[in-house]
Amino acid sequence: MSDEGLCQKSLVYDKAYKFAIRVVNAYKYLTQNKQEWVLSKQLIRSGTSIGANIAEANGAISQADFSAKISIAYKECLETKYWLSLLKDTSYLDEQAFNSIYQDADEVGKILFAILKNTRINKNCQPIIDN
Repeated sequence: MSDEGLCQKSLVYDKAYKFAIRVVNAYKYLTQNKQEWVLSKQLIRSGTSIGANIAEANGAISQADFSAKISIAYKECLETKYWLSLLKDTSYLDEQAFNSIYQDADEVGKILFAILKNTRINKNCQPIIDN
């Protein structure tokens, strides 16, 4: 892989790790202050899985393995954004908290998609992204 790819992976890993910390803190807030356990459990699973899959991608033994792990991380990011939206729309997260954490998720997702696009996606068959 190129040095640029390594640099980008490091950037996305760092951002995903910081995002995971925010997700853990959101989980603590939701369970302790809002007494919400179901949606927050889904959020912590998908939100922390993003970075875990990036970590696995960094140890990939092939380009296909790397791409598969980045793809999973991207999908986990999309799922996380879903749970965040649901938590906002059910009044468990206020607008300000939602906007802040959602922006972080969106940034990680855009980086992951760029990596995925450069390593895997056929240029003739672009997925439709409506986030």
